[in-house]
Amino acid sequence: QVQLVESGGGLVQAGGSLRLSCAASGRTFSTYCMGWFRQAPGKEREFVAAISWSGSSTYYADSVKGRFTISRDNRKNMVYLQMNSLKPEDTAVYYCAADTRWNNIRTGFSIDYWGQGTQVTVSS
Repeated sequence: QVQLVESGGGLVQAGGSLRLSCAASGRTFSTYCMGWFRQAPGKEREFVAAISWSGSSTYYADSVKGRFTISRDNRKNMVYLQMNSLKPEDTAVYYCAADTRWNNIRTGFSIDYWGQGTQVTVSS
């Protein structure tokens, strides 16, 4: 069982930065691929970024490539999403996700564990 708790959301002006954090419980954190997804009001939840078990591989949605960076610290059971050059269209609830399968974490299909989400609001 893995529990995920996100933090770091808030209100920021366009062009600003935020860093989201996700704390994971359990001793098997390094066996999970980790990802970030987001859901804007009235829209489907969408993939944002993923990172492999060791952190050696990352994958991003085209909409955030070059602006967002995902990272992890397996010693601390933490995963991060550094968000720069934020745009109003980045406004959403951001969810942390964990899955042992790389393809699942890249697509959002049948994810093992989800966090409760943290709100990010970007004002224009």
